[in-house]
Amino acid sequence: MTRSSRAVAYARSSALEASADGSLLGLETSRGATPSGFQDHPRFFSGFLTSPRAAAAGLLSVADVAAARYYRPQPSAWLDPVVTGNGDRLRFESFSGCCGVYARLDVLAGGLDGGEIGQGTTNIDVNHPLREALTRVGPRDPVHLRVGPDELTVTTLDGAVVEKKVPLPDRWLRGFAEAQAIASGFDLRAELPAAEAVRFLRSLPRGDGRGPRGPAWFVPVGQGLRPTTRPVPGAVCLPGPERLTAFQRVLRHATALRVYGPVGDDRAATASAWEAVLPGMRLTLTLSPDVSRGFSGEGGVLEALADDETVQDAELVAVLLAWEPRIDVSDLAATCGLTTARVRSALVRLATSGRVGYDTAEAAYFHRELPYDSGLVERHNPRLRHARALLSASAVTLDGALGTVTTEDGHTHRVCEDAGVLRCSCLWWAKYRGGRGPCKHALAVRMARRERSS
Repeated sequence: MTRSSRAVAYARSSALEASADGSLLGLETSRGATPSGFQDHPRFFSGFLTSPRAAAAGLLSVADVAAARYYRPQPSAWLDPVVTGNGDRLRFESFSGCCGVYARLDVLAGGLDGGEIGQGTTNIDVNHPLREALTRVGPRDPVHLRVGPDELTVTTLDGAVVEKKVPLPDRWLRGFAEAQAIASGFDLRAELPAAEAVRFLRSLPRGDGRGPRGPAWFVPVGQGLRPTTRPVPGAVCLPGPERLTAFQRVLRHATALRVYGPVGDDRAATASAWEAVLPGMRLTLTLSPDVSRGFSGEGGVLEALADDETVQDAELVAVLLAWEPRIDVSDLAATCGLTTARVRSALVRLATSGRVGYDTAEAAYFHRELPYDSGLVERHNPRLRHARALLSASAVTLDGALGTVTTEDGHTHRVCEDAGVLRCSCLWWAKYRGGRGPCKHALAVRMARRERSS
């Protein structure tokens, strides 16, 4: 796995400290994007948590995912979560080391009491002492939350800093992008009330050290989910039940459990999103279609990456984003003078560079800027890179609806279009049938056709 590394610097370590009014939870920020440009240690919020114990549990759950590898578990250093201020809420995001689980805690306006919520995105420091302190937050302990340095620290940032050197697997970065693209195709499939949600989550098997479990299916029945031995019509897929263990910390606070997934494909394992509704908050875990199958290889963003028109549309749309918590596609289309379909494609493109995320609860994209090199997602995507190489080598021949791709080793692959989907004679298509995006041959043919029509 290709890796890059990034130094993340904080003014000091995050900590939960006793104060005269209860406890002060200080989450320290690194360099991040804001409406006024990049800043060192931006400040996003200072005020009280309305449900401090639930918020502490939610933050720990996000940190648990960042530290976890659900496929072939092994000790690994976790990456610090990302925080985004959207003006009316705070979002905390992380991704598992195996690229198969995406976690996000949305602390909504009802979960915060006090100061204004800023706008921007950066990393927050999560360390061992902080994790231990968060487990000790009591049910009646008032907790003041500060995201970013306090006023005293702001005036003395020329002093010593706490620096971490973190590895950034390229698959991890690609997975962040793919998870958003896949979630944009989800619909609400089931909603369980508190008691049924707790019963269901506690009934799920946990990891037992004997390797990952296969996908499970559940049929919505009344206010619950009934297990089924096979993917019958209407069933909800839970790929790898043990990957929902991060919910264990928030069970006592959950008021409902919502399940999101694609509608219409009940024959094979699919990705899904599971959302625990908390007081003033939502904790969402999005799972890849299989424990051994990370989001990074799904290929859902390849079409957007390969389309030059979409690249131009994305540049136009990006100028109009203003850290909105909910991006209105129709309003953007009217402002840009583009169709809603082109705006949606542009948003998928922006998701590949970490510039937007997707909220399944609101069925809408939101603006954020991941604090990583956005170009890595495209430069290190092997199928896209190979498709561009085939195009540069003049290996693609077009003949009406048929495309022929001749590789360096002399193999010839036929690509034909059926109802807008490109089908290929290669082994990749035979294995996945388009379920993991286009193969490199189909992608090269698509790019060649766009070049011809331009």
